Amino acid sequence: MDAFSSFFGSQSSSRNRWSYDSLKNLGQISPAVQTHLKQVYLSLCCALFASAAGAYLHLLWNIGGLLTTFACMGSMIWLLSTPPHQEQKRVGLLMMAALFEGASIGPMIDLAIQIDPSILVSAFGGTALAFGCFSAAAILAKRREYLYLGGLLSSGLSILLWLHFASAIFGGSAAIFKFELYFGLLVFVGFTVVDTQEIIEKAYHGDLDYVKHALLLFTDFIAVFVRILTIMAVACQEM
Repeated sequence: MDAFSSFFGSQSSSRNRWSYDSLKNLGQISPAVQTHLKQVYLSLCCALFASAAGAYLHLLWNIGGLLTTFACMGSMIWLLSTPPHQEQKRVGLLMMAALFEGASIGPMIDLAIQIDPSILVSAFGGTALAFGCFSAAAILAKRREYLYLGGLLSSGLSILLWLHFASAIFGGSAAIFKFELYFGLLVFVGFTVVDTQEIIEKAYHGDLDYVKHALLLFTDFIAVFVRILTIMAVACQEM
């Protein structure tokens, strides 16, 4: 927890040092990397639209479930195994994976709408705000400043997986469920920062695979969105 405290403390101190000029100044990032980031975030936005379409299809025809989850995983594996020069095919696979992912979380979205439709808008807005702020923090920070958190976050993810596994076998309490939600949200927000800086660092070393990088940020966004949506839905039911 000390590492997380120092992380957010450094975020606050960095935010105090920023000015309007520093927000406009991306001089620390080369033009080639800036162009790459534009491609990554444009692809991410398209993937989010495809995911929204998948969720809408579930609301219409109830297609979301285990099959769409496997189809999403298969599309991601297919994308990652496709050579980078087959750009159009890989972009299509990214959109396909996003569509299936949207359908897979469709039942959760449907439940949230039944509880209170405003939850969905608030959860998406909160996710977009958090994702945008932490991505900007990673872009404007010094190179490699937050990469050291990768190992810590991976350990946190392992804890979450073991907790989920244990809860599925032995049963879990409401306290453990809430801990998984909030700790998972913290972990995946941290991954947003680390993954953004890792994308920038890879781009400096010649890895300009914007489709793969957009897929990485897409999975971070969905992970944060699902947890924020669940937290808001639980809070609404408890009121």
